[in-house]
Amino acid sequence: MLSEDQCEELFMTTMEVLERTGAEVLNQEARATFEKAGCWIDGNRVRIPSALSEWAVRTAPSRVTVCDRKGKRALRLETTNAFYGPGQGNAYVIDPLTDERRKPLKADVVNTGVVCDGLKNVDFAMSNGLPTDVKESMAEVHAFEALVTHTTKPIVQSIQGIEQAQAILDIATVVAGSLKEFQKNPFVIFLIETEGTLVHSDETMAKVMFAAQNGVPYIYATKLVAGETSPSTPAGAIVVALADVLVGVLLGQLVRQGTPVIAGGFFTINDKENDILPCGAPEVSLMGTGMVNALRFLKIPSFGFAGATDAKESDAQMGLEAAFSILHAGMSGTSLIHGCGQLEYGLSGSLALLVMGDEVMGMTRRIIKGIEVNEERLARGVIDSVQPGGHYLGEEHTLKYFRNEFWWPTVMNRTRIDDWTANGAKTLGQRVKEKAQSIIKTHQPEKLPEEILSQIKGILDKADAR
Repeated sequence: MLSEDQCEELFMTTMEVLERTGAEVLNQEARATFEKAGCWIDGNRVRIPSALSEWAVRTAPSRVTVCDRKGKRALRLETTNAFYGPGQGNAYVIDPLTDERRKPLKADVVNTGVVCDGLKNVDFAMSNGLPTDVKESMAEVHAFEALVTHTTKPIVQSIQGIEQAQAILDIATVVAGSLKEFQKNPFVIFLIETEGTLVHSDETMAKVMFAAQNGVPYIYATKLVAGETSPSTPAGAIVVALADVLVGVLLGQLVRQGTPVIAGGFFTINDKENDILPCGAPEVSLMGTGMVNALRFLKIPSFGFAGATDAKESDAQMGLEAAFSILHAGMSGTSLIHGCGQLEYGLSGSLALLVMGDEVMGMTRRIIKGIEVNEERLARGVIDSVQPGGHYLGEEHTLKYFRNEFWWPTVMNRTRIDDWTANGAKTLGQRVKEKAQSIIKTHQPEKLPEEILSQIKGILDKADAR
């Protein structure tokens, strides 16, 4: 969407903001680290010389590889590769069996792990709501334990404090075999969310330093509301967002050079009429794509948002908003795309929407794949062999290519109306609910060995006791 010249102008403006205006950094150790590197400190205000911003961008890895739980390379966050996953942090969930809207429980995180594990196009797992049936200060740790024991896919895990981060890292280390093995083949990414508006709290900076010290890949993400916490223009909002995330990128590189980091965020507007921050507004995708373009220009892997809706249930609005954003984020080459499965402007998590999103992700990937042109695919000889008026069903060429050249649906319906009626005349909303229920009831994720499960339980018990 943006040219290289436009991306360069965004970056130059961002460096000017960091050098001239600076950012509020409320962590003393972080300020000391910035000062030692050559930043100018005035109280909590940190002003960053442009040379340091440029150094951080050059030093941060241009590619980050994340593995699955078994150590197999799974997510290659580089160039325009795009990977999808669910949203996180919902205040409510839609019960996949009863359709009840209620507070999330640990069992819901288990179901999320199972469904993520069973869906072909979902590449990583996140907790779509923090469990409310465990100690609040331990919710992230219990959510991680539920995911790591119910999916082999990579996990993006939010962290709220250093003690929780340490417990999560301890569990990941047990699964990997050692901290060194985990660092070599990381299957967990810490999600660290800044407050936006160029303010970085004590705890946020502490989490960045913890991740860097331990060699854990981390996402540094901001959340901005255009016209309120950032300028109303998309360009101005992207400048503030870049300035926000570059503070987290720089700190990580100063603590441990080469620390793997992904940057990005969530952009929206304020719908004053309804007093909500919408997830399905086109501005979410518009500004998100601009941010991704700028980050790719800087060769920093990106974190974006798609697959959510402002709808309240499985209806046409849900499908439209989720599908447009999934297609947009994929075609813009966002490295990690989260948010799928979030209803009601992000308040409620829906596994049915995640199942529908999985279908759209498959369609998007087929579109992105494009048309391959080579001698065999041009099929000159096949066309001549069939001759005008003939058909291609009996050709070996057709047998060879029709399965991988075409996209085949799993929940979209292509049957004739008589067959559709005979099968219950089910809407897409009904079919995705049934598929989610089926995965929860029948899918069997690969289990961890009992010895490792016992060690994880010990870590949980010790952390709960604290």
